[in-house]
Amino acid sequence: MEYTAHPSAVIDDGAKIGRGSRVWHFVHVCAGAVIGENVSLGQNVFVGNSVIIGDKCKIQNNVSVYDNVTLEDGVFCGPSMVFTNVYNPRSFVERKNEYRNTLVKKGATLGANCTIVCGVTIGEFAFVGAGAVVNKDVPAYALMVGVPAQQIGWMSEYGERLDLPLSGEAVARCQHTNVSYVLSGNQLRHVGI
Repeated sequence: MEYTAHPSAVIDDGAKIGRGSRVWHFVHVCAGAVIGENVSLGQNVFVGNSVIIGDKCKIQNNVSVYDNVTLEDGVFCGPSMVFTNVYNPRSFVERKNEYRNTLVKKGATLGANCTIVCGVTIGEFAFVGAGAVVNKDVPAYALMVGVPAQQIGWMSEYGERLDLPLSGEAVARCQHTNVSYVLSGNQLRHVGI
């Protein structure tokens, strides 16, 4: 084994877990899951069958990553945040053939207790605040808060708020890394130092 797993973890035969990953107490990883290298699965995490988790992701305690969720490299899932996979569930209606795909792109942060409604895409390095409910696609670098989540700003790759309007033409520099970002319309892009 090239990863570390606590004895209380249940890892079903067939699950793929990359080198250097850590699987903590009471985790359940289903047989079809694909987990990258250097991933941390905190206490009481569940990973479904049709789940892909990229390298260097951190999934904090009490998170269930349900079928049809894909996390690209470097995604942070805060404690007790929630993914869904059925848009309109009813206990007496079988909807397993209606799962919607959810994609969380590279470097995104999903804050503690936020909810990601299935079928959305969270852009690269987006930042979803604690307790927010995301029910629509989120642009790259966007800072989202509230119920339902609304964009209130932009975040750097370092995780610091940038001094930019929500839309227009502007340039900002991350105070910690000196990296520049260019806003054009309602899209932000990283342009380097």
